[in-house]
Parts: sequence; structure tokens; C-alpha cells
Amino acid sequence: MIQGTGIKKAYGSLQVLKGVDIHVGKGEVVSIVGKSGAGKSTLLHILGTLDPSDSGDLIINGTNTSKLKKKELALFRNKEIGFIFQFHHLLPEFTAVENVCIPAFIQNKTEKEARARAIELLEYLGLGARLTHKPNELSGGEQQRVAVARALMNRPAIVFADEPSGNLDSASSKDLHELLFKLRDDFNQTFVIVTHNEQLAEMSDRKLVMQDGVIIKE
Repeated sequence: MIQGTGIKKAYGSLQVLKGVDIHVGKGEVVSIVGKSGAGKSTLLHILGTLDPSDSGDLIINGTNTSKLKKKELALFRNKEIGFIFQFHHLLPEFTAVENVCIPAFIQNKTEKEARARAIELLEYLGLGARLTHKPNELSGGEQQRVAVARALMNRPAIVFADEPSGNLDSASSKDLHELLFKLRDDFNQTFVIVTHNEQLAEMSDRKLVMQDGVIIKE
């Protein structure tokens, strides 16, 4: 699903990634751990095509993303990639269903088709009674599950998660972790997760440890 080789990234004189090689198979849950400043989030943003690398190759689901122009890359990202962040980034004026529909609208899906898919996902995630609730009417765990539904909206090949449980209490964190593995088991969904949560990292199929801009062990 992902093949990255020789990925480097610098910000001015600061070399953040120093030649990262990474591979992820379909249906894998791979966690990336390491101390703050190791380069985890920078790597995740490059793998998710949000930021370009300075050098190296990145192939996602058979597509060499470095060959895509800006507009092509945006379309590829919308179709193939989902994101879950520590802070859910839900739009406060929209309901749960409306928030989940947004990626489908970017893909020019009809409102009927988008709403049907959004409701299906939210019901699967246990939020069938919260469809018309706005974010401030939902608990932290519920908000993050809405964000998970939004990430899955366009049936992405891979979902990237950056500290997905970092803003949740321990009970909600446990629920979210179990949910991610249920999604893998039910839909063969691929996840790459940056986390400081050792419990989630140990549950993963593989744990990659980063230090000083490189992966030092698996």
C-alpha cells in the first residue's frame, strides 16, 4: 500500500528526516512512535501527501505521488487518503452528517449519495442517534468518531492518524483504539498511526520507532 524510500525533509538548516525507508501492506495497522522532535508528524504529513519531501520516492497504492501535479495530487488525496487528527477539526456550524459528507462533496458526489454513505458510517460507528447533532452537542469520543467517519467517507485506500486519541480520556481512547482494529478486520482498512500511546502502539501489527529523523527499529 505504501512504499517510501530515501525520504528527506529539511526546514532551513534543520534536517528533520534523514532518509526514511518505509513500507506498509494492505490491511496493516502500523504505528510510528518516538520522542517529540523525532520527525514522526513530518513523516506522516509527507506520506499523506500534505507536504512534499525534499527527496526520495513515495508510491501509494501503485501511484508514484512525486509525479503528480498539484491538482492531480489533491484529487488523489481526496480519493485515496483519509485523515484523523488529534483535534477533530469538525466544522462547528454543521451537523455530524454534514461534516461527514464534506469529502464526498469535494468529489462531486450527489447530496443523496453522500448523505446515505454518511448515515451508514455513523450508524456503524454507533452514532445513529447523533446524526443531526452539532459538534458542541457531542462528547469528545463522539466527535472523534465523527472524524473517523469523515476519514472513511470516500473509501480511502489508507487512513493516516496523528495522535488520534491524544485529546481523549482513557475510556474514550480505549474505545477508539478498538474501533480502529474493528475497521481493519471488517473492511481490511490500512492505518498508519503516529502515537505516544504505548497501548495503541503495542496493539498494532508493527511498531516503527523513530529517532533523529530515521526509523531505528521495528
